[in-house]
Amino acid sequence: MQDIKYLFEPRSVAVLGASSKAGKLGNTLVSNLIFSKYKGKIYPVNPSGGDILGLAAYKDVADVPGEIDLAVIVIPANVTFEAVKSCADKGVKFVAIITSGFAEIGNAEEERKMVSYALDHGTRVLGPNIMGIYSAAARMNATFGPGDIASGNVAIVTQSGALGIAMIGKTKVENIGLSAIVSVGNKADISEIDLLDHLASDANTRVIMMYIEGVTHGEQFVDALNRTSKIKPIVVVKSGRSKRGAMAAASHTGSLAGEDKVFDDIARQCGVLRAESLQEAMEWCKILSTAPEPVDDNAVIITNGGGIGVMAADACEKYNINLYDNLTDMNNTFSSVVPKFGSLKNPVDLTGEATAEDYFRAINFALSNNNISSILCLGCETGVFDPEKFASRTEELYFSNKLQKPIVFSFVGGARLEDNIHRLKSEGVPVYNDVLLATSCMGAVYYNTRQKQDYAPELIDIPIDDKAIQNVIDGVRKDGRVFLFSHESQRIMRAVNIANPVSNIAHTLEEAVKYAEQTGYPVVMKIVSRDILHKSDAGGVALDIDNEAEVTDAYEAILQNCRRFKPDAVIEGIEVSEQLKPGVETIVGARRDLSFGPIVMFGLGGIYVEVMKDIVFRAFPLNIREANRMITQIKSYPLLLGVRGETRKDIDAVADAILRVGTIIKRFKDISDIEINPLVAYDHGDGVKAVDVRILLSRQEAAK
Repeated sequence: MQDIKYLFEPRSVAVLGASSKAGKLGNTLVSNLIFSKYKGKIYPVNPSGGDILGLAAYKDVADVPGEIDLAVIVIPANVTFEAVKSCADKGVKFVAIITSGFAEIGNAEEERKMVSYALDHGTRVLGPNIMGIYSAAARMNATFGPGDIASGNVAIVTQSGALGIAMIGKTKVENIGLSAIVSVGNKADISEIDLLDHLASDANTRVIMMYIEGVTHGEQFVDALNRTSKIKPIVVVKSGRSKRGAMAAASHTGSLAGEDKVFDDIARQCGVLRAESLQEAMEWCKILSTAPEPVDDNAVIITNGGGIGVMAADACEKYNINLYDNLTDMNNTFSSVVPKFGSLKNPVDLTGEATAEDYFRAINFALSNNNISSILCLGCETGVFDPEKFASRTEELYFSNKLQKPIVFSFVGGARLEDNIHRLKSEGVPVYNDVLLATSCMGAVYYNTRQKQDYAPELIDIPIDDKAIQNVIDGVRKDGRVFLFSHESQRIMRAVNIANPVSNIAHTLEEAVKYAEQTGYPVVMKIVSRDILHKSDAGGVALDIDNEAEVTDAYEAILQNCRRFKPDAVIEGIEVSEQLKPGVETIVGARRDLSFGPIVMFGLGGIYVEVMKDIVFRAFPLNIREANRMITQIKSYPLLLGVRGETRKDIDAVADAILRVGTIIKRFKDISDIEINPLVAYDHGDGVKAVDVRILLSRQEAAK
């Protein structure tokens, strides 16, 4: 395996498809390498040979003297394999394939052949279908984008080449310096995983920004995100929010696991900042690359207007920024600069009479107070507010090398103010004409600081009866099914020590009556059929059965309803179960996700789960602390804490059930989906019970 350092710091670069004609991609690539003052050797390769931009061109890569660390390929798709083959035979360490026309248009076989040959000969592949790579460490612009890239400490990894080129220009406008920008395209070999591992240790990179369209090798990707985000902030823009809304109608866990919802929750799990837009992502990258980390959670708002202060306070709640509320300390800190008709509460209102000097007195007071960790300075332009003086003092403050606390500025006003905001932004000052954007940037700073400081306990090994679970799976496979009957699912629950109701399968009315009396009234009766998974939809469930006569009526009604619902359904029997006492109905699920591998789900359960969609997801494995975070994340969490005099439910038992279900899906690749709905949570100490359990096996495994 080649050291990926040579992708970012190659000692030599060959351009296959180099051209002497201006406007050709091969010409732009060579020109950009020269313009960026690349430190290594540049080898243009063109069958015609000759001279390209003052460099001798070689007719074949095999003719190039010495070793080549990186070859950039920009030739037609139909001859790209031969070029890759030549590079691999030459011993080139990395090839970056600009050329498109492979898997993205259905030509996956050619792409696989090309990459396979390269890897077999020790050559790694970036792309195909990319715009290239820029690395400040090597002063190397091996892209066909703009030639003038400002160096800095933000690295960009983008799946879209065209968007990558646009982002090069955008970073210049936004005054963002880049340590690297890499396009991954089809990710036939090198993916974000490889790049994250390198950038995590790259001394030139402080912040990583990623544009992602789809996730491959999800389990490894999650591991890479977890590792890297503990070292450096990661800001992600993920497109495709509406794709694949329901992935498997056979289970709620599948149908609710829309790609975007899963990605959103897993990003949160990994400590990744997910931006709504490129503009927001770039603003976050800018402040994260320069701002000091706050030492605690106490922020203060300094303003000259109540309205904009209230807007910021609302936004602080949205972005989880804690406003300092020690009134005595606030009074001692700001009383000398706040008029009597102002406010010493947070937000600190200097009133509309505040001058630029008043602002900076207040800012310096906040900087001197060790109990205040960050400052949001904002306001509206007034007749006594001098934009030029404010801008001058802001520059003096911000670049004084004494700023040990994060600070953002946001002001609203006319042309003079806007001109000064633009000038300050161009110099790298975090100043905005939108208070919500300013607050979101401060929220990004706090988010990154908290997740880096967060201690993650070791994963717990959950003991389960593997043999018992495998025996159930083998029996289902032998029967030619990909789903488990209720009694089989209950056996798996017992194998992982999740309690479920006492139940039996009745094949006759007489058996149903016998089992009901053995269990004790009231009981619940449910259809057992390989053809009816959602029992309630078919009228296959009866509750509150209190005596023999009701058992008889329910038995006949369930059979009639199910035959009417699906006349050709094979009915195995009717399950007779104890009816449990009321509790809070939750849903716990797990599935083998197409992108992320094993994932777990938790939410508010019952018959309205798909209507309410109060659910969260996590990649598995996870620890007990993260399982508890899942539980607190749903909107219905207060129900588990107890409302209107009810006692707190057994949240610990719910978290434990999440880990046990996740352990099954992680350990048994035969199982694709698990859903417990409802998992009833009882009072603290009384545990949980899995009432209705659906388990599906992998169809791919079944076909083997």
